[in-house]
Amino acid sequence: MLMNLQVRDFAIVEKIDIEFDAGMTVLTGETGAGKSILVDALGLVLGERGSAQLVRDGAKRAEFSAQFDITNLPLVRAWLEEQALDLDGDCLLRRAINSDGRSRAFINGNAVPLSQLKSLGELLLDIHGQHFHQSLGRRAIQRDLLDHFGGLLEQRAAVATRYSEWKAVAQRLEKLLGADADRASRIDLLTFQLQELDTLAITDKEPSELNLERQKLQNSGRLADGVTISLDALMDSESSNANNLIAEAMRAVESIAEYDESLKPLLESLGSAAIQVSEASESLRRYGEGIDMDPRRRDWVEERLDAIQAVARKHRVSPDELAALQNKLREENDELLHAAERGQELEVQVNELRDVFLKAAVKLSTGRTKAAKKFSKEVSEAMSGLGMPGGTFVAEVSRVDEESARASGIDNIEFLISANPGQKPQALAKIASGGELSRMSLSIQVIASDGSAIPTMIFDEVDSGVGGGVAEMVGRRLQQLGDKRQVLCVTHLPQVASLADQHFRVSKVSDGKSTRTGLQVLGKDERIEELARMLGGVEITQTTLRHASEMLAGARQKSA
Repeated sequence: MLMNLQVRDFAIVEKIDIEFDAGMTVLTGETGAGKSILVDALGLVLGERGSAQLVRDGAKRAEFSAQFDITNLPLVRAWLEEQALDLDGDCLLRRAINSDGRSRAFINGNAVPLSQLKSLGELLLDIHGQHFHQSLGRRAIQRDLLDHFGGLLEQRAAVATRYSEWKAVAQRLEKLLGADADRASRIDLLTFQLQELDTLAITDKEPSELNLERQKLQNSGRLADGVTISLDALMDSESSNANNLIAEAMRAVESIAEYDESLKPLLESLGSAAIQVSEASESLRRYGEGIDMDPRRRDWVEERLDAIQAVARKHRVSPDELAALQNKLREENDELLHAAERGQELEVQVNELRDVFLKAAVKLSTGRTKAAKKFSKEVSEAMSGLGMPGGTFVAEVSRVDEESARASGIDNIEFLISANPGQKPQALAKIASGGELSRMSLSIQVIASDGSAIPTMIFDEVDSGVGGGVAEMVGRRLQQLGDKRQVLCVTHLPQVASLADQHFRVSKVSDGKSTRTGLQVLGKDERIEELARMLGGVEITQTTLRHASEMLAGARQKSA
């Protein structure tokens, strides 16, 4: 679960350090105080896109860090180990966004791409925004929610892979069959190109080897001079050379070694040096004898490299890529020459891959149908518990024909709702009441989250559009979810806030020159005062304080 969040110089946040507990936590405060800014900060530390505009005015960078307890999260631990990012069971995420827009991300102190941070974030935390119901009408969102609830995401990914494999071979077959008109001219061109490459008879490493040989041939005089000078210094000079100097040093040491035995190891070192000088001299002598100064060989190497370069330019590749190009052209030529035979092979392969895809897609469809029944039942029950008694939710799964199959499978998925008893369920887009849509959206989010393995859920004002007794029902549902996982909720409803295990108040502070967001964890008396503010507005009276105290006490009794 989320243990700690630190934010520096983000929007109107100067510095915030929050410790979180298990269960249900609420963040409340006046409109515009910055409650949702903290949710945005969590999104950024988990890999969401950011920009320079997010950095607090006058600051060099905005910084975010979040620490998670992953003791009971084997999937997260396995992911970190697989990526070589594990560190003694810790999970510390950090993000920095500079004022010039550049961004850096870190996992356990290791710099990582933003995509990697996002992948880990998806295993740790799920954010449900206040405008979720606006995107709930999209078929893709509905499919994702059902697959998420049914634990079918991995199965769907496997279906997508089978689909890609099928379509890739199908496109090759289509290309082969559609090339009949151009096949003859293409074969002629390939034949000419292959004859030219076969005549050239280039090998993989030849261009680089020839370039090295040309360099040696062009500098053969310098190489020979260098060898001569080195041999003179080591062995050949009559006046002074290393070999003679070492021999002289050995004789001198030998003459005094009888007075001090500690000099004997030095004699061995000088002897080794003499052997090394001798071996180096022999190696240099052999190298010098092998230096090729033949101008005819140099001319041949130049001509060979020119020929290779000319063919490479013609094909718009580097000389080192010619051998690979030759193999590729030969494969294409063979495929065209045996088009009919190859076409039959591809057709068999396409049919086999299509059958594999359809088998996997049918299995996925069966899983979706089963999950849809359970999902429909549980969301309908949740709707009843959120002030929509008799309302019905239906996750409808209908299969499409093979021609309409896609990477996500062979199903059309649509969410239908009937807000009142006796009404036929209709598509979400036809629901007129914003309050009903908000409540149904919350029901779907809570139920879908209940089937999730993600340990921390964020609900950002998802209770907007509801009030009264329904608001308490919303709070109870979130509280129940908090019994199984960590729940963070941004809310403006006192009925919801009273049910939390932990309560933070977010406030905006200004000194006339700058504005910043402050955060305070509330004790019992402070919670009563905050609930009274939420109940009664700007002026807090004894009546609202009594009401808030009763609400908090009642919430504790019901949860006990």
